[in-house]
Amino acid sequence: MSNSAACREVGVNRKTGNRWTYGRTVKNQTGQDYVYAPISDKKPGEVSDRFLSEDERIQLADLLCAGHSLRSIARRLGRNASTISRELHRNSNPTTGAYQPFQAQRRAVTRRARSKEGKLKRDPELKEFVQLHLSRRWSPEQISRVLPTVFPDQPERHLSTETIYQAIYLPHRGGLDRSLGKLRTRRRHRRKRRRPDQRLTRFRAAGLTISQRPPEADGRMIPGHWEGDLIVGKDNRSAIGTLVDRTTRYVKLVHLPDGRSAEHVRDALVRTFQGLPPSLARTLTWDQGSEMGRHDEFTRVTSIPVFFCDPGSPWQRPTNENTNGLLREYFPKGTDLSIHSAADLTAVAIELNDRPRKTLGWQTPALHFSRLIATVE
Repeated sequence: MSNSAACREVGVNRKTGNRWTYGRTVKNQTGQDYVYAPISDKKPGEVSDRFLSEDERIQLADLLCAGHSLRSIARRLGRNASTISRELHRNSNPTTGAYQPFQAQRRAVTRRARSKEGKLKRDPELKEFVQLHLSRRWSPEQISRVLPTVFPDQPERHLSTETIYQAIYLPHRGGLDRSLGKLRTRRRHRRKRRRPDQRLTRFRAAGLTISQRPPEADGRMIPGHWEGDLIVGKDNRSAIGTLVDRTTRYVKLVHLPDGRSAEHVRDALVRTFQGLPPSLARTLTWDQGSEMGRHDEFTRVTSIPVFFCDPGSPWQRPTNENTNGLLREYFPKGTDLSIHSAADLTAVAIELNDRPRKTLGWQTPALHFSRLIATVE
């Protein structure tokens, strides 16, 4: 069952189910992190069905003797062909190369019984090295890449990026101290990822996807293709709309004094785009946030089509993501954004647009945009 379905069945909140499944971290009275390990209903000694059983290994040996191919064996056992190939590679007799099912079962059981502490728990020096560089704001990938250089003749001290991430997010298994700030993202839990086909636009009127955007919008030669998003304030109770032109990097900030519902965002965007000539208002690219639920009504009024990024793909709006990072210097996370007036937003936009950019040859977005306005007029 999915987490939501299981929580409905048990009668608990969905967030509680997530904590039970993945564990959680709380601060004790001294301010230190205390980790609650995830709850597991797996009984000691119980083996998951995703591993081959002894009976399956016997069938595998019989089918090999009968001359069946790996894919044929996989179909008969209801397994993936790569699973069968991996089993033969790992558990065949290392001397003769023959596959003997009972010896293979013993090898598999012995391998499962090995220490699950992990390299970092077993190696204090390696743990100290990783912890030190995390405190220096290195990413796990950067640490992983430098380990072969630091320990060239000690392959047992080489770690994959995923190993370091798991040690951070699951300290009861990995051994690293997960205190706030050890990762630049400052996340305490892994962000769940969805397959591209798992969720489509969820609006009342189906939206256009970014793959349907005109090819001219993918480049930066033609102005008028905008990227948009919201930056959200404390407790998600306030927001500011951000718009940036892909070609000129010209920024417009959208004042949302009454809230960030779909109706409020629709009306604010219509007001913001009013007065722009059609050649400077060609398309708008947004993520799949619910604030764009009235995108079809916005398009009917302004004739500007809205294209939506794939789920969990903010990198498809790179200019806007970069701009939001710049704006956080003016509007820090965790603050109330409703205290900023429309005049405040205009002042911030002017300051950003008057800042020279390397990508524009050290000219300003305001200069480029004003030239385009003058050309159109």
